[in-house]
Amino acid sequence: MERKLSYPVVYRKPNSEYYIHFSLNGKRIRLSNGKKINVPLYPNDFPKNQRRKKADELASLVYDHLLNNNYSFTESTKPYSLDHFDEVISSKLSEPLSPKYISTLDSLSKILRDEFRLNGSIGVKFIDKLLKSYKNPTSFNTNRRHLNVLLNHLKENGFDVNPTSLKPLKQTETLHKPITNLKEVLEDIRAYNHNLYFCALFTYCCLLRPHREIRLLKWRDFSDDLKYVSVDGSRVKSKRNRIVPVPEIIRKQLMPTKPDNFIFTNSPVGFNDDYFKTLWSRYKKQSKVIDKEVTLYSFRHTGAIDLFKRTGVITKLQTAMGHSSIKVSLTYLRGLEIPELEEEDMPII
Repeated sequence: MERKLSYPVVYRKPNSEYYIHFSLNGKRIRLSNGKKINVPLYPNDFPKNQRRKKADELASLVYDHLLNNNYSFTESTKPYSLDHFDEVISSKLSEPLSPKYISTLDSLSKILRDEFRLNGSIGVKFIDKLLKSYKNPTSFNTNRRHLNVLLNHLKENGFDVNPTSLKPLKQTETLHKPITNLKEVLEDIRAYNHNLYFCALFTYCCLLRPHREIRLLKWRDFSDDLKYVSVDGSRVKSKRNRIVPVPEIIRKQLMPTKPDNFIFTNSPVGFNDDYFKTLWSRYKKQSKVIDKEVTLYSFRHTGAIDLFKRTGVITKLQTAMGHSSIKVSLTYLRGLEIPELEEEDMPII
């Protein structure tokens, strides 16, 4: 039987709503939305001055769909609308994710959007070429993981896309060296900037992470006697609440104000995300007592080594570091170069 299809005509109702009308194989069809082609396009949900434009878009999408799918509504579920792409990505970015993670996904989604807008699809070759532009193994693997999150989400919502065919690159393990001249470094930092010194001290003594767990501390996070500090799971990598003892060397420098004030600004407004990162970079450029490999996290690593050497208890280290499992702590210790053999353990004659 000969297939016949007329181009959909847009009509306006007296109440300012729109619909499209066309003939398919001798049958008259009237549609007011994109449900039949699995596209979430509802022209009459838009403001009145935008409905005609959206109805024209619906007409074009329906016509293309029928031409490409043997004049059938049911054979294809592939969405063609850029609006649908935006809707799917928006749903992902609205999930309870960290601001930094959302920012990264948003940046990558804009690259995917441009490709989809220009070519109507996002092929594996394009994804692989994009990933190959990241020469550093860490950057490659990180962006590979983030891109696959977006591509899998698009696929789950009807897009004909697939994750990258490229395998993760092998990364060189970074061994975090302990700070051997700890007191000298801390004194040098104190002379440079008190906030940075206090952050480094907190990182070493309490084993908290500097850029979120410490930077976002408020006075209400401390116990009344200041001997303990509680960190909400939303700021902890393992998503578990942490309660950490506060040593006297830190307690005697604490001067609490209002409960909702941040401890570093003494106001309800805290420092920006990159505050300590920027401050550390500036300090490091002018310092003559610190090794180039040392970071703010090195104080946490140094504190972990001291704790483990004094206690020898892996579960205490796990609790203090806020790790989700002992397995994580064991992996962490390998990176800290904890010696497993002593001199007296070695063979003798």
